[in-house]
Amino acid sequence: MALPPVLRDRLRLPVIASPLFIISGPDLVIAQCKAGIVGSFPSLNARPLSQLDEWLARITEELAAWDRAHPEAPSAPFAVNQIVHKTNDRLEADVELCAKYKAPVVITSLGARTDVNDAVHAWGGVVLHDVINSAFARKAIEKGADGLIPVAAGAGGHAGRLSPFALIQELRAWFDGPIALSGAIANGAAVLAAQAMGADLAYIGSAFIATEEANAVEGYKQMIVEHGAEDIVYTNLFTGVHGNYLRPSIERAGLDPDDLPTADPSKMNFGSGGNQKAKAWRDIWGCGQGIGAVQAVESVAVRVARLAEEYETAKVALAARTALTSGRVFAPAGV
Repeated sequence: MALPPVLRDRLRLPVIASPLFIISGPDLVIAQCKAGIVGSFPSLNARPLSQLDEWLARITEELAAWDRAHPEAPSAPFAVNQIVHKTNDRLEADVELCAKYKAPVVITSLGARTDVNDAVHAWGGVVLHDVINSAFARKAIEKGADGLIPVAAGAGGHAGRLSPFALIQELRAWFDGPIALSGAIANGAAVLAAQAMGADLAYIGSAFIATEEANAVEGYKQMIVEHGAEDIVYTNLFTGVHGNYLRPSIERAGLDPDDLPTADPSKMNFGSGGNQKAKAWRDIWGCGQGIGAVQAVESVAVRVARLAEEYETAKVALAARTALTSGRVFAPAGV
């Protein structure tokens, strides 16, 4: 199945920048879209609700102005992430604002709801739903999602446990629609690898935390630059849902990353005010395993340009390797 036009015709690179809690705001989203990749943000980052209206107005107006000034390189579409979990008491109002501005893409998380999908389709939007296994993926498609975001092991934030190879393999056995793979993707070669596995797009988050436009403190950005995959800890303590976090930020909070208690998943709270425990963990920093590829804090434009260059280099290298091995018969190991 071909990608919908909104995800096919206006991308410089087959990449969606994932919505980052607190970190993704208008500055980051606009820069990502101007650079030619889908920029996204969680609607709950805009507090109070009136700020969401302001953000959507600014994003749509600035991108429209960019398109008028750069017809040869129009902006990529933007996406809004909606938490559809029952604890989100702002969901209906947030969806109404997305309808007002006709958000091109809506990313749904923590549940799948037919009414939300129908609302997005009514204004011509596309719904992508993030999942951690094939069972959740089937439910999402049955309830009307257009595409899937398989969140594999190693992804930043709320991540699954499955290898991307296993997860994509199972999804492609029954689903031929749009797939954006998430999980430790931080350079152009990994974007190409995601496509080789069967994904249409790569879903990249942590690499954009260490950018000038990201709403993250400098300490967070530098911690990403200075650390790698071995410095990531997988736990559900901080939100009730398993996710990946930077070890040094956990240690700085006085906790032992190797001996963390398990949280009660029923205590999740994504409502308009958040809960006190979530506020207590505000300096525990989420991050994926791909950060070893991030060597400096730089602008979104520079990061995307590097991703594009790495992507093209990887394609050339793959073509060369394919040509060298074409027609060869590989013997079993030891023969």
